[in-house]
Amino acid sequence: MAVALAAVLTLFLGACTGDDDSPPEADPSTPSTPLASYAADTVVLERGPFCEDLPAEAVEEALGGSASDTTEYANGERARLTDEVRDVSHEFGCTFESADGTTARAWLFAPPVTPARARELIRAARDAQGCRPEPQDPGFGQDSVAVVCDKGGQTTAAYHGLFGDAWLSCSVTVQTGSVDEPALVDRTGRWCVQVAEAASA
Repeated sequence: MAVALAAVLTLFLGACTGDDDSPPEADPSTPSTPLASYAADTVVLERGPFCEDLPAEAVEEALGGSASDTTEYANGERARLTDEVRDVSHEFGCTFESADGTTARAWLFAPPVTPARARELIRAARDAQGCRPEPQDPGFGQDSVAVVCDKGGQTTAAYHGLFGDAWLSCSVTVQTGSVDEPALVDRTGRWCVQVAEAASA
């Protein structure tokens, strides 16, 4: 899959000088946006493909390096949805993996999701085996949950949220102990900001 090359940031350098009307360029030295600084509750998502709009820099930041393997799937395709589940998907999603096994995922449900259904999905995420709610959850959409899960020697931080009628999830998985939990949660939040921006209508 060709990952679109784009700037990580929406922040730009100061105003141009003289008569140059060209738009300001992104400042590559400015860090990405933490989820706590992102107005996720105002974002409108389009329930459709979005992975090609993810900046390469966002993928590399989420992984802590370059992707060695990339998988993308669309609604109605047979795909490996998790390590244990291969089925016909009802979502749009992608997975990026680095050589050391770090994985960044993002998936967006194709069918609309009601607030009642969102509450069920939130409960299921909180109650999943090996998972616990992240106490410093800044919110991801109108209704959301953040969890950290330990399984099979790996730790995953994930955000799941409802944006209007669109249910969006994103996660970063590392080898347990390779990244401390606050850093993993922060990295995942920054990844989720990029995912939400890519999926924005």
